[in-house]
Amino acid sequence: MTTKNTFPDLKFPLQLLFKLSTLASDFTVKDPSGNTVAYVRQKLLKLKEDVIIFKDESRNEELYRIRANQWIDFNATYSIFDQKSGNKIGELSRKGMRSLWKSMYHGKSEDGSIQFSLSEDNAWVKVIDSIVGEIPILGMFTGYIFNPSYSARIGADAAASPIYQLKKKPSFFGRKFELARTSDRPNEEETIILLSFMMMVLLERARG
Repeated sequence: MTTKNTFPDLKFPLQLLFKLSTLASDFTVKDPSGNTVAYVRQKLLKLKEDVIIFKDESRNEELYRIRANQWIDFNATYSIFDQKSGNKIGELSRKGMRSLWKSMYHGKSEDGSIQFSLSEDNAWVKVIDSIVGEIPILGMFTGYIFNPSYSARIGADAAASPIYQLKKKPSFFGRKFELARTSDRPNEEETIILLSFMMMVLLERARG
């Protein structure tokens, strides 16, 4: 699954900020200095998820594309392509039954072996968020009260130390997220992990 790092010398934490002015699910990834790292856009009116990662908001240069392998995303696999070479560089697989309670994704190599996992840190946050969100008036403020987080680990061991963590930040409409690197250990799969987080945040934000 190793691929050339398109985002060299990244400074963390990264800020993921969704746009509210468009019908599409768009968000910009920025570094601590406010420089754009990537612009992510989910195509509308598609039976299968189709996500394009651009170099910036101009959308002049496509870097990667992520496509679902089936119409229904329950236990779906998302193939990640390098737009310059056209090659498939990895897969992100959602664990269906487990995701009903606690979100879990696996990043896989071409031979199907698990390279890393993305998992929700505390499933109760999402459950409580969903319940309170149905309460009139109070439900408007859940974006400031209940903020889930997700961690990336090498391999499939849920007890392993996280190397990245994505946190939803307090905001209306769940529009702000922060991605931090939690380990100094060099990781040659950083680009593919970042792309997987970009896909995951689109899926999880839609779930609440």
